[in-house]
Amino acid sequence: MGLDMYAYAAGRANAEWDSGEQREIAYWRKHPNLHGWMEQLWRSRNTNPSDDPMFNGVELELTWEDLDKLEKDITNGGLPHTTGFFFGDNSDDYYRPQDLEFIRRARADLFSGLKVFYNSSW
Repeated sequence: MGLDMYAYAAGRANAEWDSGEQREIAYWRKHPNLHGWMEQLWRSRNTNPSDDPMFNGVELELTWEDLDKLEKDITNGGLPHTTGFFFGDNSDDYYRPQDLEFIRRARADLFSGLKVFYNSSW
């Protein structure tokens, strides 16, 4: 067991891609601080967190603004320190190049008219 994290695009960018299909953009294994960042974003949007107190298996849509803030936080070391039993240790330095590549790919998908989502399982 452990923290598995996914980013994917969904929607219809062209006639060949069905609206129900998802395409993986990124996968992370035990990147707790990125997960914590996503959880903070989700909680800021969730008006009643007691309805679903655990951020696990929750699909979170990411916008242009979210990606801009995430890029800034990754570049400046601003991901929040996050711990959890299955989460592993801080891996910000290890994943930084992949994080920035994810942002680049996610922006391209948004530009193409797709939606971008984050999800996790632990």
